[in-house]
Amino acid sequence: MPIPTLQAYRSTLTSAKADVLAYFVFEDSDIFKRQIREIKRQFKDLSTPLSATTFSGKEQETQVLYPGHSASRKLLLVGLGKTEKLSLEKLRRGASAAAKSARHLKAPVLAIFEPAPQAVMKARPHFEENIWENIATALGEGSVLAAYKFDKYLTSSNGSKKTTRLKSVSVITEDTQRLKDISLGIAYAQLVCEGTYLARDLENAPGNEIFPESLARRAAEAGKKSRFQVTILNERKIKQLGMGGLLGVSQGSAKPPRFIIMEHNRSVKRKGTIVLVGKGVTFDSGGISIKPAAGMAEMKMDMSGAAAVIGTMQVAARMKLPVHLVGLIPATENLLGGAALKPGDILTHHNGKTSEVDNTDAEGRLILADALSYASKYKPDLVIDLATLTGACVVALGHYATGMMGTDEDTMKRLRESGERTYERVWQLPMFEEYEKLVKSDVADVKNVGGRWAGAITAAMFLKKFIGEYKWVHLDIAGTAIMEEAQDYIPKGGSGVGVRLLIDLLRHWKKA
Repeated sequence: MPIPTLQAYRSTLTSAKADVLAYFVFEDSDIFKRQIREIKRQFKDLSTPLSATTFSGKEQETQVLYPGHSASRKLLLVGLGKTEKLSLEKLRRGASAAAKSARHLKAPVLAIFEPAPQAVMKARPHFEENIWENIATALGEGSVLAAYKFDKYLTSSNGSKKTTRLKSVSVITEDTQRLKDISLGIAYAQLVCEGTYLARDLENAPGNEIFPESLARRAAEAGKKSRFQVTILNERKIKQLGMGGLLGVSQGSAKPPRFIIMEHNRSVKRKGTIVLVGKGVTFDSGGISIKPAAGMAEMKMDMSGAAAVIGTMQVAARMKLPVHLVGLIPATENLLGGAALKPGDILTHHNGKTSEVDNTDAEGRLILADALSYASKYKPDLVIDLATLTGACVVALGHYATGMMGTDEDTMKRLRESGERTYERVWQLPMFEEYEKLVKSDVADVKNVGGRWAGAITAAMFLKKFIGEYKWVHLDIAGTAIMEEAQDYIPKGGSGVGVRLLIDLLRHWKKA
């Protein structure tokens, strides 16, 4: 869907122009009273009574006011709670509440007035450097991401299609110096939101729109627009490379597999190479080990790892990040057919290792094995894979954290820090050597399931068999990529998780 335009400019509260002007109010008694007095002073002709009994500044509490003499049609008060708890995430959620209210009020133009500087300074210990840049990014992300809706297939006769879109969001400041920092933050937010929108659109699209060939086409289109290189390998080339996992999973589908290679900044290899690998199962029926019918429709989103990698490549290229970045996507469907992969089959992967297929619904790790092996070609400093890999990870962590495992503690520490900044949080699970025996096969080098226990960990232990001589981190996004219900600025369905997390990591990454 079209993304709202973000901008920043200098103005006063009464002269800012918008359909809705959002003004943040804090719950602290002293700040709250001061802010309410200021509103009443500047807007003397409010048609709605305003007092602590009607609005108290609690988190995400809102009240609409109708000033008679103002450049904005409606003044929206948005509560941010106590200053001692103020954080970038609280600001994202506050901006999300403003965007949702604007949509409810059928207002296409939203302006958000900067949070009170005295309150921000009071909460300063909760922020890193570049306070106002980071605040602006949070406000931009919260408002724009909350405006997302996948309505491509709603016809004009459907009332939902007629919902007023949020066309633009402005962050307003009274201070010229703060405007410089806010403008930087807004520019960054625009780029990462565009990447997240792309990922969400790919995830939410039905399986008859997004399949291996069309996913590759969308990656190529993104590369052309954002100026990163895209190479698409067809089934013949995949066979030549010996990618038995990808070929095996694709056997049951009439649509052939694709292997997508994306590359940004090939000329700066000396500054380090990072490879991102995204699971691209465009629809997962489970194969012969078929999934239950209930909820199977959401398996169109089993390519969320691929979507995140494409979105990240787009943002990295548009930001011109000074790192050699490679994105690898093994793309296939996992369906049933006369030629479909069977339990007991043995596959030979790109690196020559063999795997026993104990369960055809554990297909993601089979195709990732080929991609992780292929990644060694680039002699990378780091490889990160993202995959909606296991239901076990959802059982362990729910929908609030991504499971993280790997071989490099420093990278995992950095990912935790990026997760806190972006609120795309990660949580490390152990990879003790004792888990390795659970994926031991009697007839092959490894088997693709490890039994009932520790499913997220045994999946990672399988992947570990196929990594090269590089640092590696695995992110199981099964719980954070596919949302059963909307949360603040995250919609029901595909969340686009991973784009903001990875871009934050890449912005702060320097080759050791």
